[in-house]
Amino acid sequence: MEAPVRRIPAVAGAGVLMCAAVLGGCAGAGQAETPALAGSSWELVSIESMDDTQGVTEIPDPAKFTVAFGADGRAAFRLDCNQGGGSWEADPAEGESGALTFGPIASTLMACPPPSLDGRVSTELSNVTGYLFADDQLHLSTKYDGSILHWRAAPA
Repeated sequence: MEAPVRRIPAVAGAGVLMCAAVLGGCAGAGQAETPALAGSSWELVSIESMDDTQGVTEIPDPAKFTVAFGADGRAAFRLDCNQGGGSWEADPAEGESGALTFGPIASTLMACPPPSLDGRVSTELSNVTGYLFADDQLHLSTKYDGSILHWRAAPA
């Protein structure tokens, strides 16, 4: 996973800089144990596009976009008014980051009331290539440094 080289808004700058430091081998020796993806659940807070024309898309109701990582390698998704599922595979790197991919995501095909981000989020998830835990959030990066999906822990 490569750190984005384009201008990064301040909202995610710290996470991306941490990712670059970890991947560059600059991680400190006294870091806490990496949080596990398996068994965790997250809700989407924002999508940060690395395309200067799109910027950051805030998610009005984060509970409408969730991912739950099963210990069995299966992921469950809520995509606004749709539900989905698929496989996931992670390859942790040193520190709090690593490679992450989702297999094909099967989902219901309800037409969510506009404006809905279900199609965009589904597309972004299919392009995920890596993850980073930083600032009590999970940050998922996509192919070609296209975007970063910022997630917070879902309430239990």
